[in-house]
Amino acid sequence: MTPPQPIDEPRDGIDVGKRLVRQGGGTGLSLSERIAEKLQRLAWRTPLHGLRLKGRHPLKLIAIADDPFLGDLARGQALLAGQLMFRGESVPIDRLGLDRPKFSAAFAEHLHGFAWLRDLSSVAPRVTAVPIAETLMLQWLNAHGDRVSEPAWGPHLTGRRLLFWIAHAPLILSSTDLVYRSRVLNTIARAARHLDGEAGKAPGGIRAITAWAGVVAAGLVIPGGDPRRSFGENGLARALTTGVFDDGGIVSRSPADQLDVVMTLTALREIYAARRLDMPEAQQLALTRMVAALLGVCHGEGGLACWQGSGPVTGERIADVVAATGVRTRPLRHAGDWGYQRLAAGRTVLIVDAAPPPVARAAREGCASTLAFELSDHGQRIVVNCGGAGAALLTLSPELRRALRTTAAHSTLVLDDANSTAIHADGSLGKGVGVVDMARQESDAISRIEVAHDGYAKRLGFQHRRVLTLSADGRDVQGEDMLIPTGRRGRKGETNFVARFHLAPGIEIAPTPDGQAAFLRVPDGPVWQFRCKGATLGVEESLWIDEAGLPVATFQLVLSGATPPGGHDFSWRFHRAR
Repeated sequence: MTPPQPIDEPRDGIDVGKRLVRQGGGTGLSLSERIAEKLQRLAWRTPLHGLRLKGRHPLKLIAIADDPFLGDLARGQALLAGQLMFRGESVPIDRLGLDRPKFSAAFAEHLHGFAWLRDLSSVAPRVTAVPIAETLMLQWLNAHGDRVSEPAWGPHLTGRRLLFWIAHAPLILSSTDLVYRSRVLNTIARAARHLDGEAGKAPGGIRAITAWAGVVAAGLVIPGGDPRRSFGENGLARALTTGVFDDGGIVSRSPADQLDVVMTLTALREIYAARRLDMPEAQQLALTRMVAALLGVCHGEGGLACWQGSGPVTGERIADVVAATGVRTRPLRHAGDWGYQRLAAGRTVLIVDAAPPPVARAAREGCASTLAFELSDHGQRIVVNCGGAGAALLTLSPELRRALRTTAAHSTLVLDDANSTAIHADGSLGKGVGVVDMARQESDAISRIEVAHDGYAKRLGFQHRRVLTLSADGRDVQGEDMLIPTGRRGRKGETNFVARFHLAPGIEIAPTPDGQAAFLRVPDGPVWQFRCKGATLGVEESLWIDEAGLPVATFQLVLSGATPPGGHDFSWRFHRAR
């Protein structure tokens, strides 16, 4: 895949019509935000912050909630074997070296967030799990319990840590060592007081939501916490308002983040239940909307599609999470701000990215995927995105993980070998798609989406427009891609284009002799026919990141050609033969 290329600034303004506009598409934090962040770090290193953390320490927690979710069994088994493991990176428990860590930032987040407690409790009885949990807890206390520093005391990690400490308190508070128990309880209280002042400084989106959820959780279980709970509920309501679109989608547009927040709110609701209290209506409403949006990016068998760095999640896992939420709702089909359009007919599901990428400050693994789609038949994925930039094994090369974010790693059109939205060397999203036109039509015969973006407009002088149609019986998916000239200056010569259709692993391809079609045999399923007009069909190797974060070899259908200055269009069709 070609390295990402920066492209020109998207045009300003919104024309009349149904449009999605990427506001403030900068490459990172503003100057004032960076200054505020530096001042915050300096404040953590002063005695003043330490004084703020002193106070009346609770002797006990007044409620312990159940964790409603099952952990990762492989990671849990690794803990039983003496290894802390995350996304392929593994470190012996007795050689973590928390004072001078040598592991990655992603591994550090897993460690400091204490999500591993869920993994451990899922594979071992308490008598077996407690010594392991206490060993890791003691190491963490010795390295970070008395010293506030990054990343361990970042607001979102502190909030996440409190949620897991509360849900799995029996694993870290079963010791008969009163000094150790007091130290753990004092650290819980200290974390709560730290969050009182720091939750409001967390970046918007999933981090702010997690931080404020920690404040609410602490207010529910620490004696005398009613004022803190009220303070936290107000903060969480603001974080949900700014971090979640009205249609229920997270601002990062990442299904993985969406799943994470759904699980966080559900875990918080369990803490309310432990206190025999109801979750506030605003939180419950947000949870309901978020579950509908999450289901909207799931395929027929319930498995999660791969967008904005997310890897695939099995339908069984999604079903378990949704069941734990207690929410009963239909998948969201038309998401304006969240940006994913869902077409479903018969047993066929088509999911389309019909929005700009998230703003740089809202996404850690943002992808240049506008106008890409995924297609499945009866739960069997057919057309996919490579996916997994934020879920692939950390042992894979940084170059590969970066390539997974490019336009070429998604089932859409690439013009002149460039990304539709730039991906900078530091990983942030840059200039590109700013405006997306989208129109949707439904009838008894077809469902139709027409969507266009301006990502190539200023640099290359073309708008990419894609029309997708799904028949009422789900047997036909028809598409048309158009490159429409834009701008005042005419271009000279031809511009190359490539439209990619990455195929799910296991699909057998049989091209036809005329070079314009291919038969696709789905494992244990039907045969689909692909045919194109106006472009040259080829078959190339591809890869897909699976549920374990491993790259799996597969293939892609490639339509290539060149557009003259006046523009070009080509069409294609997937048809279920039987």
